[in-house]
Amino acid sequence: MQNGYHQVYAAWKQDPEGFWREAAADIDWFKPPERIFSPDEGVYGRWFSEAETNTCYNCLDRHATAGRGGETAILFDSAMTGEKRRFTYDEALGEVKAIAATLLEIGIGKGDRVILYMPMVPEAVFAMLACARIGAVHSVVFGGFAASELAARIDDSGAKLVITASCGLEPGRTVAYKPLVDQAIELARMKPERCLVLQRPQLQAELAGGRDQDFEAAVARHRGAEVACVPVKSTDPLYILYTSGTTGQPKGVVRDNGGHMVALNWSMRNIYGLRPGEVFWTASDIGWVVGHSYIVYAPLIAGVTTLIYEGKPVGTPDAGVFWRIVSEYRVRVLFTAPTAFRAIRREDGEGELLRQYPMPDFRALFLAGERADPETLKWAERMFGVPVIDHWWQTETGWSIAANPLGLGALPVKHGSPTLPMPGYDIAVLDDAGHPVEAGTLGNIVIKLPLPPGCLPTLWKADDRFRSAYLDEFPGYYKTADAGCVDEDGYLFVMSRTDDIINCAGHRLSTGAMEEVCARHPDVAECAVIGVTDAVKGQVPCGFLVLKRDVSRETPAIESEVVAMIRQSIGPVAAFKTAITVNRLPKTRSGKILRGTMQKIADGIPWKMPATIDDPAILEEIAEALRKRGFGSLPM
Repeated sequence: MQNGYHQVYAAWKQDPEGFWREAAADIDWFKPPERIFSPDEGVYGRWFSEAETNTCYNCLDRHATAGRGGETAILFDSAMTGEKRRFTYDEALGEVKAIAATLLEIGIGKGDRVILYMPMVPEAVFAMLACARIGAVHSVVFGGFAASELAARIDDSGAKLVITASCGLEPGRTVAYKPLVDQAIELARMKPERCLVLQRPQLQAELAGGRDQDFEAAVARHRGAEVACVPVKSTDPLYILYTSGTTGQPKGVVRDNGGHMVALNWSMRNIYGLRPGEVFWTASDIGWVVGHSYIVYAPLIAGVTTLIYEGKPVGTPDAGVFWRIVSEYRVRVLFTAPTAFRAIRREDGEGELLRQYPMPDFRALFLAGERADPETLKWAERMFGVPVIDHWWQTETGWSIAANPLGLGALPVKHGSPTLPMPGYDIAVLDDAGHPVEAGTLGNIVIKLPLPPGCLPTLWKADDRFRSAYLDEFPGYYKTADAGCVDEDGYLFVMSRTDDIINCAGHRLSTGAMEEVCARHPDVAECAVIGVTDAVKGQVPCGFLVLKRDVSRETPAIESEVVAMIRQSIGPVAAFKTAITVNRLPKTRSGKILRGTMQKIADGIPWKMPATIDDPAILEEIAEALRKRGFGSLPM
């Protein structure tokens, strides 16, 4: 392809199918694609619909076959245990085949769904690849989620198998996974037939007879087994990844095999500027889309060495752990969330720990998962002296909508902007009526259909919900549910969500789901949850409670109980620590709670009294309640 962003983007605009045909040539196919895009298939069309391939083959087999079997594919570093492991392509392939044989023996086959509830260990990645090898569909659930959330995902996916570990490790504590899995299976309507449990030495789990099997013992019986890759259609699902819905009901984002590989492989060279054999570290979790795309699939497809890290950016043992890893493993590109750097900056603002670790191979830092605030970006630029690149994408897209493509020659940086749209994405900013807005004007960010390869074709068994959630509001466009603007140079600025999803440390969380939990408390009559700006996590939830009239208990006790309920129902990942009792909630005359205005008050930014408010005095009460809790409120 031509060099230079503007030439490449223009080439895509001129001939989209030709562009993706050329990109698809870098993938190994059992049946090569002839028809590139089929507009008459699926909800809005499908990519490479007649082709056949296998994602595991492209991640491992093809590199081993090409003579790279002895090269390092995967690095593992646990700051929690001190364990370090290294796997060549041949070694990783052997582990994946053994797990695949185990799955086949259990009765898992093509199209069956498997839930993975795992910590950040190599076995989790091998299990994902083993599912892909036999054509099974995996759904990874972040280990911090509560049993009720796991049960909902078991039911929605219809999983036949759960693969879990005895525990996960957090600074200062060990999290028992197996009791949560047991509770989830008890809650689920659809009961998985089997459960494979990886026993970790830090905590051994009790196994239930008949259903549960020891993971290592089962896999060990199949080491040395030969399991061929099952050919799947390009459009067959590779995985389901659940993301928060505005109703609290999780949405199962479907990712296909062919388009997914084509897009991710293209992104590794052109966006991240990486070549086979170089080390790429994505400091995330496989429970999130970032981990799926850029810990597991994209690096391995592209023949790039990937690094799995178990630990935190601070506290394991200090704020220098990221720099130790970058230095020790000669990491070329690091990709993480701005939250990590806010935490590091808070602990080591002058970069004293950073100076202890030489990093001559470090080439670039990429940030995504939430808006990268300009101050954090500028600090990182000063510390590292390498490009610090903000880029924007979503669980639904699976790869960058907008980025500064290092591999095509980095473009001028504008702090606060993820730069320009990538090939495949035709971005527009529309007002609520669907009309284009002028440059610099805030509006709804949308993407002209069809979405490019790699993006979701639909939601799991929910085409109608997919249409209503993403396509109906702006016909001919995909609604990102993000608000922002495009400047006169075409640079995109993403400012906020347009729905009730907040972004806490890179995790998308539904305030609607939290409100449902708050409302379950017997003393709560009404509630609202908003996202409040946080210096480290980006946003954290803050709940407002209106108590029933006959309640005589002390409000601090009730607030503490609500916080505990959120932790139990949604999990610590929600970071819900603040509940404030108020007399009333501000509403419009039609009864809509003015969450947006409440959020502005809490964030300390100027706000105007809404014309539709029922009682203006209520907002003053809200402002006073926030002031008492230390939030940066300002008058109108």
